[in-house]
Amino acid sequence: MDTSPNLTRCAWAGSDPLYHDYHDREWGVPVHDDRLLFEFLILEGAQAGLSWITILRKREAYRAAFAGFDPELVARFDDAKTAELLANPGIVRNRLKIAAAVGNARAFLKVQEEFGSFDAYLWRFVDGKPIQNARKTLSDIPASTPVSDALSRDLKKRGFRFVGSTICYAHMQAVGMVNDHVVDCFRWRELSE
Repeated sequence: MDTSPNLTRCAWAGSDPLYHDYHDREWGVPVHDDRLLFEFLILEGAQAGLSWITILRKREAYRAAFAGFDPELVARFDDAKTAELLANPGIVRNRLKIAAAVGNARAFLKVQEEFGSFDAYLWRFVDGKPIQNARKTLSDIPASTPVSDALSRDLKKRGFRFVGSTICYAHMQAVGMVNDHVVDCFRWRELSE
């Protein structure tokens, strides 16, 4: 894949090479790996109130701090581990977000048990295939949709936290449940095929 700075990208990708790499290689690509789905769920929750570039810059520290995003390990984090995380300058040191990540790991495992995988649970909200949008500008992209509303309600009912509809829609975009690249972005056509 050509990741040159001269390609036409979604405006949110700006000029930061880290953003370009994320936009060009990950954002909007369908994800069916439970561990990566868990990673995005935790990162999207951590991002609440912050910019996504802040989280991208902390991503490797998150991977180290959260046991490679292994939900079984994260579900066993105790008060001592929480205290360690709160002292970790590499991540967002917010007690509520850290507690939510641990609680979400436990809820994630229950969903896996019920549905066989988190992937099977999540993708049923879009009938197993990405929603192909044709947004012309960044302002055409909504912060939430009826599908993200339904996902948010269901996740909350299952005990997840930091999963409001806006966070759920960002998660859906990140893991390719929707193609929200704008139509003049080089990735829109690639992910529409």
